[in-house]
Amino acid sequence: MTNDTGSSAANVTKLAGTPGSRDLAMNIMNTMEQGILVWSADGLCELHNTRVFEVLEIEEGALTTGTRRVDFLAAAVARGEISQATAEQTEARFTNNRAFTFDRLMPSGRVVATNARPARGGSFVVTFTDVTEARKAADELDRARKAAEEAETRARAALVTERARQQEARLLSELDEWLQSCKSLDELYMVVRKFMGSTLPGSTGELYIYSNSRDVLDGICEWSSPGLHDHIAPDSCWALRRGRAYVHDTDRICFTCQHVTEQEGQDTDIAYICVPIIAHGDTVGLMHVRLAPGVGAGEEDDVAAGARAFAVQCGERISLALANVKLRDELYDQSTRDPLTGLYNRRFFLDAMRRLIAQSDRTGQPFGLVYLDADRFKTFNDTHGHDAGDVVLAHVGEALRDACGDDHMACRFGGEEFALLVSGADLAATERAAERIRARVADTDIRYGNTVLPHITISAGVASFPDSGRSPQGLIKAADGALYAAKDAGRNCVRTHKA
Repeated sequence: MTNDTGSSAANVTKLAGTPGSRDLAMNIMNTMEQGILVWSADGLCELHNTRVFEVLEIEEGALTTGTRRVDFLAAAVARGEISQATAEQTEARFTNNRAFTFDRLMPSGRVVATNARPARGGSFVVTFTDVTEARKAADELDRARKAAEEAETRARAALVTERARQQEARLLSELDEWLQSCKSLDELYMVVRKFMGSTLPGSTGELYIYSNSRDVLDGICEWSSPGLHDHIAPDSCWALRRGRAYVHDTDRICFTCQHVTEQEGQDTDIAYICVPIIAHGDTVGLMHVRLAPGVGAGEEDDVAAGARAFAVQCGERISLALANVKLRDELYDQSTRDPLTGLYNRRFFLDAMRRLIAQSDRTGQPFGLVYLDADRFKTFNDTHGHDAGDVVLAHVGEALRDACGDDHMACRFGGEEFALLVSGADLAATERAAERIRARVADTDIRYGNTVLPHITISAGVASFPDSGRSPQGLIKAADGALYAAKDAGRNCVRTHKA
């Protein structure tokens, strides 16, 4: 549109060059929506249309044929339409005889596009077009485009955040599944080590659990960390002192845990997190996590904030799983162990014997059974009381536990009766194990309060699989028969089953 107008105005100057056609040129110019102005080669107004006054918001006397261009530009500067620098640049462009365009901001707030095109003989045709609405539309379009881009950026960020949240939720669900599937604390610690090392890339960490005495925390497992302590003191960690997760943030005032300074040095500036492991309201341990190098711990760092929150959530799940495994172990012990001696009970022992029989059938290896009881225990109870009798039974149980290696299993069968399984042992090896137990019980002083109780002795019967029997009932009957033979032989001795 601007180029067509410029061409038309140039043609007008051609028509205006002959006196006879000046009226025709003016008629053409006055019918146009734009203001039109023709400058001569020496910078004087040759002609203009009437529309120029309305477009430029000037009085008719402000522009006449013969008006100097420099005065016209100076007046525009005075009205505030253009700056002095723009006026000087405009005059320079006229001098260089090159086309140019720029916008004027009129006092009324309208925007007028000034478009100058060179014509014949060094003259210039300048058109002035009201582009206020067009510029408003362009500005609105630009604002809409920017708003759309910002909305798209926010949407992408929200999508990334949502995907990260879903990924974390998936990983936490996976961690839950693995932790809840653990049958022992050793399995749980193995899951923690592998899971944390793979889901927090570049991080290192350790897991500490309170000892039974609760005076120290024992180092249980680590991932990618050379700094696992054997023991740390409970008061060496700010998280344990405060009872909640502690973030060591190098971007704000913070204090380094003592267990970290012992490992890293006093002036450490690493970012790390300590998460108390709490089970059923009781603090049972601590998880220490050092973030990947280059990842800060500041609140403004979204990556670090996400890693920190994820580590805390992992700690919460580990806490729950640890509590469940400990509770399961306690319930299992209660259901399989004798509370007085700590040995396995009769039901568990019989199940273990069945498993051992099946294993021996596959491998062909024998195993032995020792069946024993305390001599004259009823008389001892009647003389010294049941509390003293319990001390004696606990002593016998301790002797059996001490005799148990990886291939032994002891149980309290009931009352003063005990049993011992010896894997991979024939009749002679089982008899030697029974003799060691008998000698230990007979040679040990048992204290009850301030009193040393009379020495207690045991009698034992020995049987072996498969020579003495091929079922639990058959083996127990054979060992029990050997036990009666030991009683008949005067007690405090060991007798073997004779096949």
